[in-house]
Amino acid sequence: MSDNYIVSARKYRPQTFDTVVGQEHITTTLKNAIKNQHLAHAYLFCGPRGVGKTTCARILAKTINCEHPTADMEACGECSNCKALENNTSFNIFELDAASNNSVDDIRELVNQVRFAPQQGKYKVYIIDEVHMLSASAFNAFLKTLEEPPPYAIFILATTEKHKILPTILSRCQIFDFKRITTGDIVAHLQSIATKEGMQAQEAALHIIAQKSEGCMRDALSMLDRIASFTNGQLTYANTMEHLNLLDADYYFSLVDHMLAQDVSGTMLLLDKVLEKGFEGNIVLEGLAEHLRNLLLCKDPRMAKLLDVPNEHKQVYYEKAMQAPPSFILSALNVVNESELNYKNAINKRLHVEMCLIRLCYVLQATQAIATDAGESIVVKKNFEPVAQPVTPVSLPPVAQFQPPANNTPPAAPVQQEVATPLNEEPEEPTLQAPPVYQAEPEPVAKVQEPARPVAAAAPQAPPPVNGSTSRRISRNIIDDLDAELQNAKAVEQEKKELTQDIVQQSFDKYREKLRADNKSVYYAQFSAMTVETAPPDEVRIVVPTDLTATYAKEHRNILIDYFREQTGMPAIRVTIEIRENEEIEAQQQVKVLSRPEIYEVMVRKNPNLGRLKDGLNMQIDY
Repeated sequence: MSDNYIVSARKYRPQTFDTVVGQEHITTTLKNAIKNQHLAHAYLFCGPRGVGKTTCARILAKTINCEHPTADMEACGECSNCKALENNTSFNIFELDAASNNSVDDIRELVNQVRFAPQQGKYKVYIIDEVHMLSASAFNAFLKTLEEPPPYAIFILATTEKHKILPTILSRCQIFDFKRITTGDIVAHLQSIATKEGMQAQEAALHIIAQKSEGCMRDALSMLDRIASFTNGQLTYANTMEHLNLLDADYYFSLVDHMLAQDVSGTMLLLDKVLEKGFEGNIVLEGLAEHLRNLLLCKDPRMAKLLDVPNEHKQVYYEKAMQAPPSFILSALNVVNESELNYKNAINKRLHVEMCLIRLCYVLQATQAIATDAGESIVVKKNFEPVAQPVTPVSLPPVAQFQPPANNTPPAAPVQQEVATPLNEEPEEPTLQAPPVYQAEPEPVAKVQEPARPVAAAAPQAPPPVNGSTSRRISRNIIDDLDAELQNAKAVEQEKKELTQDIVQQSFDKYREKLRADNKSVYYAQFSAMTVETAPPDEVRIVVPTDLTATYAKEHRNILIDYFREQTGMPAIRVTIEIRENEEIEAQQQVKVLSRPEIYEVMVRKNPNLGRLKDGLNMQIDY
């Protein structure tokens, strides 16, 4: 290994605008400003760390002092000024670290240097890094020079926290906002560097590095150097995950599979295996939340482009997403998010994570409230597997309701309570051998003392009322009536769900006449220019001629949705708005009342001499 080793972040630092990664909107603007001689006297480069702010400042200073710039406004790299800048021997470029030189004296010394013209080159460039660290007095001392510098001086301020800079400074600068570099751009740049350095790097490994860097190219290059030293230049997905202390996606796939199967034991054992490797519980929760988000994105092809995972893993995500219901993913995300928020306050953090995973195993059995047409709510329990339902205990009637006979009649057999028959089972036929049941009724003593009738001739009697109910059984006729009403309701609902053009047109005409009756003439005029179309099964399309009419339609969109639902009886209707111009609508728009200035313009177009007369006599028309 050479003794002059240079880290990749410095070795492969861009030297021209074209080599800057992910900031095309900045570099194109600067190149056009140099080409058109529209350079400002002060620039402010702001954005996250490691995205190229100081690099672009140095390239700008190098390009404007280059003696032989290219046609594309790039520095030649061969002239004396370019060589001096590369060797850090240029007298025209001054860099000041405001984090350590933030006093008034430092700024005054810089201001004194501005008075001297450059000995070589056209401009003297002052790059002030971390400018937000300057004190208030230093900012005030810098204001006048920043507002009216000499023509040969250019100030470039760089900061990561624009909100800490005084508004008086911001108003004197051209502000350029640098954005985070995308994962794809970082992967492509890392791949080119790995090829130059002779590394064998998998695309999945570089993708993980780009994700971990969070849009910072400097961090990505530092991680690349570190992992290359760890793996001796052989970057694979496995050793990259190991070195960055990240959990593999296969772990989360297995974890979700255990949850869908309601395998609590397997889930706990898998968590224990991960915790033994030294991972903290919050890492498990954060990774699980990101994994569930990726599964949710795979549910809709339109959101698939938001999936930020290696290309070779995308097919696995699509397959696993089809196995998990959307309700499970949304509920699981809610549970994991709640656990993440409460993790810091948990005393037993391992138990906190275990309770979260146990709850996720039973998400599929969660109850849901479904609103009925009558406004009531029915609790429906969704079971992933059949679960044995517990038997509801039947409460016995109070002892005070039973009174023994007054004479020496032998006591009757004990009363046997009957368990309530479920709705989906037929009631059992009464047995004639059932013992008589004594009911607590306010009867005279003479009737109570009558001898009990023989058991064989005893008639079946209903059990005593429990909790105020008149009967513990539901007759079959009532069940049949309920079934008939449900079938009728379904039939009516099926009839209402048909969406036709005639119904929609009639409903829209009624709504338009309602606007007219309410003296809303402006809305009525706009709605008169609209037409409606039906797009089965549930879409009503409102066609408007202009953007102004579309604004009125959007304002009434939510009201129209409720109105169409009420008129058609359909529970779900979509209302869309489409701007479509045609000859009939244009003809209707042309027939309108003209104002007085418009009348004059029409008259001038028909007779230009009228306009010449007005201009010749210098007349003013009183409208």
